[in-house]
Amino acid sequence: MSLWRNLIACAMAGVLAIGAPTVANAVEAPKGQSCTGKFPNPFGDVCWSCLFPLSLGNIQLFKGDKPDTPNPGSPVCVCPAPPPLFVRVGLAVGFWEPVRLADVTTKPYCFVNLGGISIDPGVGFPAKSENSTDNGVGTLSGYHVHWYVYPVMVWLELLTDFLCLERTSFDIAYLTELDPLWNDDHLAALIHPESLIFANPIAAAACAVDCAASSAGGSRHELFWCAGCQTVMYPMSGNISGEYGDVQGSVLAAERFAYKMHRMLLADGTSGPSAVCEKYKMPIMDKRQYRFQMVNPVAHKSGPFTCPNIGRVSATYEGMKSLPMKGEDYGYLVWRKRNCCVTIIP
Repeated sequence: MSLWRNLIACAMAGVLAIGAPTVANAVEAPKGQSCTGKFPNPFGDVCWSCLFPLSLGNIQLFKGDKPDTPNPGSPVCVCPAPPPLFVRVGLAVGFWEPVRLADVTTKPYCFVNLGGISIDPGVGFPAKSENSTDNGVGTLSGYHVHWYVYPVMVWLELLTDFLCLERTSFDIAYLTELDPLWNDDHLAALIHPESLIFANPIAAAACAVDCAASSAGGSRHELFWCAGCQTVMYPMSGNISGEYGDVQGSVLAAERFAYKMHRMLLADGTSGPSAVCEKYKMPIMDKRQYRFQMVNPVAHKSGPFTCPNIGRVSATYEGMKSLPMKGEDYGYLVWRKRNCCVTIIP
């Protein structure tokens, strides 16, 4: 989805949000902090070992050290095709592809992954947070997210003949500063009314199971309302309650935004047997489909805990990754599992 279509759609939604701030001084950075960041180096900042596991059917050709999603049982796939063939036969492959970048920042219009530039268009919602205390339990923080289409494997001409790669151009796909649903918990309930069901101690306690499973290498898809050790996916907004660290809070904001993109049908299901022939709509995100690798302010590109799956405890990798004196600006490279059918008989 192009930037302009998102701007128009979000602007129309903003008209419905009575009282939404639209003055230029609403986008000043909190506490006088400036925007910080850098362009991710596609060679030096990307954890290329996160491409694995690489599978053929349910056979792992290159195992790697990261958890995987369920794969098709058979290495051979048969998919529909246009006339006159009607079917195509191929090999069911599975791999992980870096496809998106995400800025996560408390400062409106701070483009962390574009070199740390700040653009003030004079519209939008105000700075999200000053990290106020939340009943002594943690902090109440809020983040804006910018979502980029980032086809780095196509740029570098890796696997150029591999038809499963997403062949798009770089684009700023979404700005939460223009989205009233991201900036107001009550409005956010319009796209996730089921949050009222999970707003109870029993549902929250179940997330401890997801935390343990995620940290052991496999998120529990049936606990879809949980974000593992990052607490819960609801509300589907940038307001993070009980944050116990900048890295944990920013990761949760990125995870919630990915969840929101699926709920708005702007992101597809690309993993599992159902995705072999083509992508499909996935209104409830399968958490196992994504990994988030930090690239700003510090590129986390090596070690056993790089490219953590959704819900993994952040304490295992957040050391020396936060620069509090420079503000709360983070950038993440989003890895997505892809299962597809590589045609061998057209």
